[in-house]
Amino acid sequence: MKLYSKPGACSTADHIALQWTGQPFEVELLDKETLKAPAFLAINPAGSVPAVVDGDFVLTQNAAILGYIADTYPQAGLTGDGSPKQRAEATRWLSFVNSDLHPAFKPLFGPGNFLEDDTQFDALRATARKRLRGLFERADAQLADRPWLAGFRSFADPYFYITLRWAAGAKIDLSGLNNIAAFKQRMDADAGVQAVLKAEGLS
Repeated sequence: MKLYSKPGACSTADHIALQWTGQPFEVELLDKETLKAPAFLAINPAGSVPAVVDGDFVLTQNAAILGYIADTYPQAGLTGDGSPKQRAEATRWLSFVNSDLHPAFKPLFGPGNFLEDDTQFDALRATARKRLRGLFERADAQLADRPWLAGFRSFADPYFYITLRWAAGAKIDLSGLNNIAAFKQRMDADAGVQAVLKAEGLS
């Protein structure tokens, strides 16, 4: 299985998930130029990461890739114990990160995609930061009595961790969210996470 990733993007979550499987894999790191180069556009015409190539199977979209990794290597337990309930619980939190949390960053990363009037960008960013704070508060409450979002380490956790790195860069106020702080410390200390950050030049 080969992953195409851009350092620090959501694809880094797939890199962590692959590392957690303990199985061999390849990673090719891309930048702004190579994302739009013909070689990668032949794999993903959208010119975005992540993408996975497994033999003659090509897959894009982060949530789909995380699910594929988990199902390909069930022994890694990325969807729990194999029961429908635990897989659903892991998927619930993957969906929260993919559908609620990740898109909430978009006004910060590209306000011009939402508004033409650049004098309104700061107001849009302020609204986005307020929404993100609320979403992180929800996650903090979920982590109050458990070390991982689903209650067990799952494919939701690497993706959530990457959004915490974005939050630090975007200066999102996470003060007082002690359960999230403890989660991030656990992830920072994880050997697999450390290996990925080093490989992507993020450590």
